[in-house]
Amino acid sequence: MLNDERTIIPRQGILDIPVYVGGKTGSGLFGNTIKLSANENPFGPSAKARKVFVQSQENLSVYPDGNHFALRSAIAEVFGIDLKQIICGAGSDEIIHFLCQCYAGKGDEVIHTSHGFAMYRISALTVGATPIAVPEDNRCADIGRILQACNGKTKLIFLANPNNPTGTLVDEEQLKKLVDGIPEHTLLVLDGAYAEYIEKFDGGIGLVERKNNVFITRTFSKIHGLGSLRVGWGYGPEFVIEALNRVKGPFNISSVGQAVATAAINDLEYVQKCQKENFILREQLASDLKKINILSDKSFANFLLLRFSTYDLAELASQFLYKNGVIVRNVGNYGLENCLRVTIGTSGNCERVLANLTKFQEINNAL
Repeated sequence: MLNDERTIIPRQGILDIPVYVGGKTGSGLFGNTIKLSANENPFGPSAKARKVFVQSQENLSVYPDGNHFALRSAIAEVFGIDLKQIICGAGSDEIIHFLCQCYAGKGDEVIHTSHGFAMYRISALTVGATPIAVPEDNRCADIGRILQACNGKTKLIFLANPNNPTGTLVDEEQLKKLVDGIPEHTLLVLDGAYAEYIEKFDGGIGLVERKNNVFITRTFSKIHGLGSLRVGWGYGPEFVIEALNRVKGPFNISSVGQAVATAAINDLEYVQKCQKENFILREQLASDLKKINILSDKSFANFLLLRFSTYDLAELASQFLYKNGVIVRNVGNYGLENCLRVTIGTSGNCERVLANLTKFQEINNAL
């Protein structure tokens, strides 16, 4: 038996990094369980993307295109942007990590909001930088506080818009205030994982074209329904893309992932359909839950952040839903101990959420 003594020691600080904890998967529950904990598209990928997935399996022995030319070309055409300013990654998570690798390190600071995506903090810590969590204002990014937090050490600012897990949105006027106010040596990263859920919203593309210290990220895991394939992309100044390509692995996205994502990005009709369905179901569920005294902020994404009066009540609601085959996301690790995040599923999924929470409220009120 090997000695348990650790002689191979990771770099200082690595073991202090919190492990990312995703939503529950429902392993071991009964067959009609619905998973509403990871903000996945309940309709899955489009028929065109599914067809390409089957066809692309014929070339599994061939290495993928390391430059992602076809996929980047499709993205460039759909959004009317320059091919040379696009990079693709294994999900937008990888691009977030690329940015930290290239632009932050020991002695540098990386700003994110207090209820922002956990990978911002993790990626900053991984490269030895100091993450700075800026307080929000009623679960929405406070641009004034972000600007106040900037200093000579600030290398990156990560801002998800719409935000995860709150679903709130920073409007165009406030975004311009942020862009115009940050130091020239600071790169603002606008994470648009949920941008496609807002009609006629460019997610910061126009800001990239106006300033040379703005970068955006997008993913195929949400509205395109390709979470298992791990594909994302980023758009920014050409000199930033050049730097990121220096740390990108040679074959970071499979041929299957690239081909299916190319089909998905071109299927604009399907994206619009999912956007419309999500809007209708989200607004209806929020309204119905309000009637039973479960409130949520106005969401611009494919989920609702439900607020309960206490942590204990939120935990009991989560357990009640779980026992009845509905898996939602506890977000205490985001500093939202009294909240639950619920993905907008199909109409049937939403009906089950409402029915179970109505029953939960009745039981709780009777105590």
